[in-house]
Amino acid sequence: MPNPVPENLTSLKQMVADTPTRPPLGDVAHIGHAQLFTPTPAETVGFFTDFLGLTVSAQEGDHTYLRTWDDYEHHSIVVTRRDTPGIGRTALRCSSPEALERRIAAVEATGAIGEWTNDEPGIGPLWVTQDPDGHEFALYHETEYWEAPDELRPGLKNQPQAKPGHGVAVRRLDHINYLAREVETTTGFVIDALGARPTEQIRLDDGHIGARWSTFTQKSYDLVYTEDWTGSTGRLHHLAFATDTREDILRAADLALDTGVFIETGPHKHAIQQTFFLYVYEPGGNRIELCNPLTRLVLAPDWPLITWTEAERAKGQAWGLRTISSFHTHGTPVVDAPVD
Repeated sequence: MPNPVPENLTSLKQMVADTPTRPPLGDVAHIGHAQLFTPTPAETVGFFTDFLGLTVSAQEGDHTYLRTWDDYEHHSIVVTRRDTPGIGRTALRCSSPEALERRIAAVEATGAIGEWTNDEPGIGPLWVTQDPDGHEFALYHETEYWEAPDELRPGLKNQPQAKPGHGVAVRRLDHINYLAREVETTTGFVIDALGARPTEQIRLDDGHIGARWSTFTQKSYDLVYTEDWTGSTGRLHHLAFATDTREDILRAADLALDTGVFIETGPHKHAIQQTFFLYVYEPGGNRIELCNPLTRLVLAPDWPLITWTEAERAKGQAWGLRTISSFHTHGTPVVDAPVD
């Protein structure tokens, strides 16, 4: 007599069946780079170079272009002078010219509009649009591979740049967490128009989605949208940079302590996505996460969307530590009070 199907396997099969069918991944290859606004550009650049270990690749007017050591492109982040902190353009590299055309058509099919620009060094034409919450996105394919100068040449030919001998030496820009007035609507655009796949979400007791994680790759997540408690639009929760190991996160906490970098919370482990993390603020006021999610991939092509309840989230992080209150209230630009 055959063995009965295990209860947990039956539940998993039902979760797969309940997950909406999405187009296959691939049109968007990965997050290319992000733009960060800051009222203290010199101090913010110093944070990225001295504390995180990024390299300045160019300086043009109010824009400083920086790169992580394992990025193959010209820059990973653009630091731009602005009176208030926050998130600017997020650039997504498409896997081919045809993929770029498909994504543009899908965005335009939603009623959104975009325009072409060619205003970043090392990057070809970018098609710039916005998500429903007002965050700016740019789609592109053409790019230049970074050619390290002699003093930064690596010992291995399959590595773009020598690993820094100072700071945290973060490996790459890992993910971006936006704040949004309506998470479900905005992530619907990211999924249907940009071609991402949702992997986890939080459904609150009243039925609406409070947060959603999505990916363009086999990483467990690339873009996150969290409900903005103020009712505002277009704000940033945090940018995240990946480290090689968990020990790098612990070392980063010690470096922050020694150099006066403000630690908001961590080191600890998220329950959602299982990321080991440390949250700090850069001098301009933006929240930066150092994370080690490198061991967790979503390999299943029919990965079921994992839904967390409000009660489950109330238990805190993976090891029971309650989430610090500022994690829910601080975003950039800063909004002093909820909007009615």
